Amino acid sequence: MPRKKPKIHTADEFELDTVSSDLDLFRWFLLCYLFGKPIRSESAIATWKLFVDKKLDTPWSIVEASERQLVDVLHGGGYTRYQHVTARGLHICMERLIREYDGSIMMMIESSLDENEFSKRLQKLHGIGPKVAEIFMRETQEQFARRVE
Repeated sequence: MPRKKPKIHTADEFELDTVSSDLDLFRWFLLCYLFGKPIRSESAIATWKLFVDKKLDTPWSIVEASERQLVDVLHGGGYTRYQHVTARGLHICMERLIREYDGSIMMMIESSLDENEFSKRLQKLHGIGPKVAEIFMRETQEQFARRVE
């Protein structure tokens, strides 16, 4: 029996405007971060929706949240084995994003020479590997295309 191809999610599917909204770009980043963890995509989506509902959808709100708050959201979305590691990872990731880019993914894009440099910068964030960077960057191509025009 052939393996089922994984569904390719897009920011549009979640009504996110990644081109003109830094908040929506960050929300897409958070969702991609969750997709990158060893969990079903349905659970990652449910967890992401809880983050948004609980207003834990900016780097600052995640850093300010206690590990317990993050664990509760992750657990509520279906993370049962990796919630503590993921909560700590999110804290570390957001601290660096704030420290190096004032919490702005848009600033990271604008300060990158090209998509290759942007990918490398993304992967310096805790918990972001090549696959998560690739998924996330599907929605940033327009920003780089605009520079060439």
